[in-house]
Amino acid sequence: MALGTMINSTRRNLALLGVRAAVGAVLVAHGWQKLHDWGLEGTRSSFADMGVPNAGPAAAFAIAAELGGGALLLIGLLTPLAALLVVADMAGAFWFVHRGTDVFVGDGGWELVAAIGAAALALFAVGAGALSLDAIFVGAWRRRRARKARLKPAKQVPAPTHNVLGEALHDEVGTTV
Repeated sequence: MALGTMINSTRRNLALLGVRAAVGAVLVAHGWQKLHDWGLEGTRSSFADMGVPNAGPAAAFAIAAELGGGALLLIGLLTPLAALLVVADMAGAFWFVHRGTDVFVGDGGWELVAAIGAAALALFAVGAGALSLDAIFVGAWRRRRARKARLKPAKQVPAPTHNVLGEALHDEVGTTV
């Protein structure tokens, strides 16, 4: 691997780790706040007051996506799935709560929702990077699969004895195969 490629790869993996850590930490904090400080019922009530439809299931989903998805992003495990859950959570937060508001979060705006959603979408698209549990498990799975492929004997396929019309095939001497 060329030095420039190695530096770019290292930079990319460190950047992905930084994005996962920052977004994951923010999500875990928000999910923990919903679960621990407000509880499922308090979160449901808050969602209902904001006009979120199906507030109970929406509250449970938001807690799971933020707390669970954030933790998975932090460690880089099941990153595409966790990121997709977060994208759905942020899309719902934007649509039902922040749509039509000012940009700034201090004014009830959508900036945090957009930033988290965009980062999660990027993680969904490019994955967790080499500094993740995904990379460890996928690498082990690929090595195991390659090892099995090397150890597996080649499948013996018998030579055809008839052509597509059902006629017997003959070898070069003219005898029937």
